Amino acid sequence: MKVAFIGLGVMGYPMAGHLQKAGHDVCVYNRSVAKAEKWQAEFSGTYAKTPALAAKDCAIVFCCVGNDDDVRQVVLGEQGILAGMPKGSILVDHTTASANIARELADIANKQEQCFLDAPVSGGQAGAINGALTVMVGGEAEVFAKAQPVMESYARFSQLMGDVGSGQLAKMVNQICIAGVVQGLAEGFNFAEKVGLDPQALVETLSKGAAGSWQMENRYKTMFAGEYDFGFAVDWMRKDLAIAFEEAKKSDAPLPMTQMVDEFYQQIQERGGNRWDTSSLISRFK
Repeated sequence: MKVAFIGLGVMGYPMAGHLQKAGHDVCVYNRSVAKAEKWQAEFSGTYAKTPALAAKDCAIVFCCVGNDDDVRQVVLGEQGILAGMPKGSILVDHTTASANIARELADIANKQEQCFLDAPVSGGQAGAINGALTVMVGGEAEVFAKAQPVMESYARFSQLMGDVGSGQLAKMVNQICIAGVVQGLAEGFNFAEKVGLDPQALVETLSKGAAGSWQMENRYKTMFAGEYDFGFAVDWMRKDLAIAFEEAKKSDAPLPMTQMVDEFYQQIQERGGNRWDTSSLISRFK
């Protein structure tokens, strides 16, 4: 299938690579041409100088950029994705953004006889590299059915959550839950250190019980070691939580614990930890 991938960040770069390795004809676009050239050299796909050119003649266009404004920049306008996509084709937006931008773009696409899915992902950089992402999707069932087999090249699981915007709402829940889990681990691991427990024996035991989690098993070694220079950055997490807070206001859904953890992340930013992994919450105790 001829497809395009717009945005070659830490997530998009390997995701586009998986599509190419799966046998699809992939054309990429990135604001930094050097990154697009590097991707082409590694995966033997092609790259275009504008999102519209990348989207030309494609059955599906995938997008993974930074925030609502970035999505608008690459999707709309004379050189945007929708200007180049054929009628009947599908735009799958993997950006973690607001539900509002998803609905806005879906409305524009529908008027042009194009299709739209909001499809934020979970699994982080490692999940993108290993082709093991989880995708939360909002949109029409028939459109999802066409895109899902293609997404399988980089996703271990994808689920239609409801109408357009539902994927973004599900991702907000994901980030809210992660914030609480990581804070719990930070406090628990700090307590374990203070009372002299062996980290390896502790996690080997706890991970097999009710306290077990992906975060525990994948982050405990680096959390105990005070290593945070990898993974999902604090800046990104605060961006995602800000989206959740905005939606929570409209829905009258209180998020007291999440607001507290967001303040802790702000403290980490003030210490220069903007690009540290979200597990750096434990650094507040060191």
